[in-house]
This record gives sequence, structure tokens and C-alpha cells, in this order.
Amino acid sequence: MGAGVSDWRLARAVSELGQLGVVSGTALGLIFVRNLQLGDPGGDLRRALKHFPIPGVAARLIAEYFIPGGKPPHEPFKLPSMPTFRPSASSVELMVAANFSEVFLAREGHSGQIGINFLEKIQLPTLPSLFGAMLAGVDYVLMGAGIPRAIPGVLDRLAEGQPVDLKIDVEGADTEGKFLSTFDPVAFCGGKAPRLKRPQFLGIVASATLAIALARKANGTVDGFVVEGPTAGGHNAPPRGGLQLSAGGEPVYTARDLPDLEKIRALGLPFWLAGSYAEPKKLAEAIRLGAAGIQVGTAFAFCDESGIRPDLKRQAIQSSCDGKARVFTDPLASPTGFPFKILNLAGTLSDSEVYRQRVRICDLGYLRQVYRETDGTLGYRCPAEPVDNFLRKGGMFPKTQGRKCVCNGLMATIGLGQVRPEHRQELALVTAGDDVAQISRFLKPGRQSYSVSDVIGYLLKDEGP
Repeated sequence: MGAGVSDWRLARAVSELGQLGVVSGTALGLIFVRNLQLGDPGGDLRRALKHFPIPGVAARLIAEYFIPGGKPPHEPFKLPSMPTFRPSASSVELMVAANFSEVFLAREGHSGQIGINFLEKIQLPTLPSLFGAMLAGVDYVLMGAGIPRAIPGVLDRLAEGQPVDLKIDVEGADTEGKFLSTFDPVAFCGGKAPRLKRPQFLGIVASATLAIALARKANGTVDGFVVEGPTAGGHNAPPRGGLQLSAGGEPVYTARDLPDLEKIRALGLPFWLAGSYAEPKKLAEAIRLGAAGIQVGTAFAFCDESGIRPDLKRQAIQSSCDGKARVFTDPLASPTGFPFKILNLAGTLSDSEVYRQRVRICDLGYLRQVYRETDGTLGYRCPAEPVDNFLRKGGMFPKTQGRKCVCNGLMATIGLGQVRPEHRQELALVTAGDDVAQISRFLKPGRQSYSVSDVIGYLLKDEGP
């Protein structure tokens, strides 16, 4: 659903109603420090930090980022360090504490289950982020946007308090060279690491081929899959075979891109179907096909409890009511190279003219690519950064075309956009699945918004008590 959209409030509301609530693990450190700079309304983050088990970390983070009463609206947010191969001790503390706090708040006050979703493409924060989520007792870890073969083994070792490493994809590295990100729970915890619950691991896949590869080649237990189709929001898997575009410029998906559910069933692991399944009849169909259930994203993304700015929710819901909601599957927007779903909303970066007026800047860095310099050191570049910068770092010009700053756009979507010179605000980039066209079906008579309970009640209305 995008960073901060499926936040702890939404996940907790879903979990309290008996389903698996999943928080987005993307950019949680950044979201954490920006909310502290807004004064931590309600005191939720500070309450979570009181339960953080490593002495001194909470006090250091509050001293660094918390602004009582919040920063002035015209002042920019203070930036934490961008993700790097060898992060500073303070950066690691931030990643661990932010993920701990998000999961802690999602689990607070009920006995339901909570998961956290990460992207394989965003590798640098992964290890400390997983540890922070596990410190808070997360029940599930979901991961896609690649083949996360190493993550099940990482979960096994972190549960035992053992050091972990993760191979980082580095452009230009020779086939023999390995660049390993590392994390040591014992060192982080000051000499003794706690034994933690090992969360279940669900791989997010788009095909039976990927599911089979993950089940057979992962370095630990894979507990199930989310099988995601190309109508789902966020990043989509590219079409199989060569990329072909429609007359409107979107990737063309064919029957080859339909997952072979018979082969996935044969693995003997539970799976959930995703991508326009938020209908009672589609839920029933998924069960008939052998699935354990469905994953729902877009329907929840625009409900009252989600992290999207209220004005953007109202605009999206009204667009659905008017029959004008439209999602464009952009083959170029995301620096990851994956197709990315963008909801067309006036005044956002979905508008090509608005996008052209934005000055390129890369100051968050979650989607930067790590590359090897000629002297063997590592550098970082993003196809959405200023073109001259990207070329100076050895990037190729065609890769810069059509790229959008997904990081800053997603922060603006959840009300945490940066303030630029002359008080210019970063503009939103809203992602949604094709099903956004029908979200008005969740509205009750006389209402202009809907809740988590409205969505779940609609989906389970044929299930009985």
C-alpha cells in the first residue's frame, strides 16, 4: 500500500476484527522521525519507546528528533542519514526502534496477529528492521519485490540471538565478490541478546516458478505465499517474456502471467490470493481454488484508519463515486525498474505537467542502487535523482527517463512531505490497485467515508456469524 499507508492504526483495526493486520515496513525510520518532529500527537511513539528494551536508545532518539508541540509548518523536516552499506550506530538504533514501535503499537491492547511487509529491493535496512519487529513480537513477515531466499534463515538466527548477514546486490561487482550487510543482536543489546519468537515467513510471488524456487532454495522455512496478480497496487512483477506496452503505454499482461495454482497447491503450503479479490464471491472463489484466504490492500488503503491524507482519500472516493477513478501502471516511474501503479489524482505527481515542474532531488535514498566504483568502493545512485548526478556516477541516461521520486511522493501521500525552498511542499504520489474504481461500494447510505469494519463486514457478509 505504500510506506505509512498500512500503518499501526490500520493494522491494529484489522487485527482486532480477527484478520491478519499487516504494517508496511518501508521507510519506517523516516516516518518515525518525522512524526516525532510533528510533536508525536497523542504521545504514541513515546509510549512505545518506554517499552523498548535496550537502555539509552529511546532517550537518544527523543533528544535528537522530538519537537514538543511540533515544528513550524513552514520549516523543513530534519533528515536522518540515508540507508548505506555500513550504517552508523545511531542509524541502526533508529531502524530497530522504529520497527519495534510500529509493531508494538499495532499489537497493543488486543490478542490478534500482526505482520510486517518488506521489499527485497530495499535491502540495506532489512536486518535491523527485522530485529526491531521481532523484538516487538511480530507474528508474520511478508516479503516480495524479488526472491528473498535468505530471509527465512535470517529469521531463524535472529530468533536465537545469533549474528546475521545478507548479500547486497551491487551493480558492477564481479561474480566472486560478496558484499554482506551484517547485524549482531548481541552487540546491539550490549552483551546478551534475547531469545525471540520466530515469525512465520510468507513470500509474495507472482508465479508458481517463483513460489517453487523460494520453497526449494530458501535457507530456512517458508511458511506460505501471497500470490499477487498484476491488478494489485504498488509494485507489480514485470510481464513474463519481453516487455510490450499497450497503446496507452502500460505493460501488457497475458495468460502467461496467470499463476499456476495447481503447482502452488502441490507445494503443500498455505497461500493467499491478491489483486482485485476484495469481493465476497472472489473470496469464495479463492477458497475453492485451495487458498487459505485473500490479501486486501486497496480497499483498506482509503478507509478511515489508513495513513493516507484525508483530502486524498476524499478525492479518491469521490472519483470512484463519479466513475472516474483510473490507475495507470507506469513501467518507468519506479527507480526499482518494476511496474508501479499510480492513481490519477489532480494536483499529484500522476499529472504529467505537475511532475515536469518538480525539481529532481534524492535526499531519502531508499531506492538508491548500490554500485561498485572502479577503485572497489561502493557508491549509491538513483535513476530519479538529478540526471547529471546519475550520469556522473556511471548511470546510463535512458534509465533516468520517466522516473519519479517514489520516496518523497509517498511521504507526501501520508502527510509527511518535505518543505522545500520558498515553502514549496513535496507533492503526493498515490499508489492503488485497479479495484480503486469500485471503492465507493463500501460506503453506507449518507456516508462519504468508510471504515475497516465496513470492508470486513462487506467481505464476510455471506459467511454468517
